[in-house]
Amino acid sequence: MSFRLRLAAHALVSASTVACATTGFVSTWKAPDAQPLKPEGSKVAAVVMHKNEAARRAAEDALAAEITRRGGEGIPSYSLIASTSDEALAKAAFEKAGIAGVVVMRPVGTTQEISSTTSMYAGPMYAGYWGGGYYGHGWGGAWGGTEIRTDTIVSIETLVYSMKQNKLVWAGQSKTTNPSQVDGLVKEIVRAAAEEMRKEGLL
Repeated sequence: MSFRLRLAAHALVSASTVACATTGFVSTWKAPDAQPLKPEGSKVAAVVMHKNEAARRAAEDALAAEITRRGGEGIPSYSLIASTSDEALAKAAFEKAGIAGVVVMRPVGTTQEISSTTSMYAGPMYAGYWGGGYYGHGWGGAWGGTEIRTDTIVSIETLVYSMKQNKLVWAGQSKTTNPSQVDGLVKEIVRAAAEEMRKEGLL
């Protein structure tokens, strides 16, 4: 199933895509006393905080798949507990299931950036008399003169909890330009987050 990424509204998604999606973290934080994480073979809950249940499930499935692909056993949180803001209830459910870590993604918002480019005029290619060829060439290469481009920027907050350490060990906020599908968006964020966490000695 494909969802368009309107993360701040009813479903995860993007308007028109004019370029490949690109993801980067604009800020990160690491708990000063956090111990290195060892996700290999461990159960890791995938949580996506989204009020639309269908969007939440699709995103959690994608996140769980990425966690599994990287050595852990990714488990979508909807299979353990209904959407809830009750932290104690969620923690109890995770402990009962033997969850060792929790990865949370929360949509922060979307913005659109509009830019335009205009070609520089360097004079006619065929100067001179009427039969020089410019007239026909000009019509063949005519266009609007200015290209309007709209980029959709999706901001996501990612949190990593260690159940063993009983604490938040890492957090970051990312921006993705022109995402097109949930799977692709989640994959890019996980890849970027893993790289940041490696730099900080957590993986």
